[in-house]
Amino acid sequence: MLSKRVIPCLDVRDGKLTKGVRFQGNVDIGDPVDTARRYYEEGADEIVFYDITASHEGRGIMLRVVEKVAGQIFIPFSVGGGISTLADMRDVLLAGAEKISVNSAAVKRPEIIAEGAAAFGSQCIVVGMDVLRVPRTDAIPSGYEIVIHGGRKRTGMDALWWAKEAEHLGAGELCVNSIDADGTKDGYELTLTRLIADHVRVPVIASGGAGSPQHMVEAVTEGRASAALIASIVHYGNHTIVELKDHMARSGVRVRRVW
Repeated sequence: MLSKRVIPCLDVRDGKLTKGVRFQGNVDIGDPVDTARRYYEEGADEIVFYDITASHEGRGIMLRVVEKVAGQIFIPFSVGGGISTLADMRDVLLAGAEKISVNSAAVKRPEIIAEGAAAFGSQCIVVGMDVLRVPRTDAIPSGYEIVIHGGRKRTGMDALWWAKEAEHLGAGELCVNSIDADGTKDGYELTLTRLIADHVRVPVIASGGAGSPQHMVEAVTEGRASAALIASIVHYGNHTIVELKDHMARSGVRVRRVW
């Protein structure tokens, strides 16, 4: 059995670590480079870095900040935000990332997934999915809709259909972020996570809502995720990664431990 991963997420705006609730009201809370180093030392399995306004502002990712973070950590490092071409992907990999996360750009031009997988390998390509719970319709039978541009633009696209399509195009991993749960600390959207995980063969990362160590256990058991993405629960000092992994291990979840 593979170990379940604990993955801190660094949302970055104007070079600063930031956090909001349901993609709104973001507040700057620190330095992403120092924070990444601390999480690496505590035993994080991976680090995710999102330049959260790059797509909305129509600009490239802040490679200088990516390079600084990559120089401080020695675990897998996934980077997303404003990546829309193979050249963008190559630049991010050369800046020190091991994985590339595409979200809005992949919805608008799905071929970027296949192009990236062909050029760099599926293991490099993570498709981020920002998902909103909506009434079921013929167009959105799952009751979950894909939203892009940092939660600003609804697409009318069914999330389950998109997950299967992204896998078919070559995505090596899916990061499923519930907008409804994001930053609330009320727990992951387990129905959504399980729905996606049960219908694809690639690893699924649960994202949005972690407020207690038990929420993370639920994400990888009831939600059937391969990993739990975290932010507020560690950014604000409520728990350390050591504490989170200790609780997961005591609950019978296999995790990588470095202490």
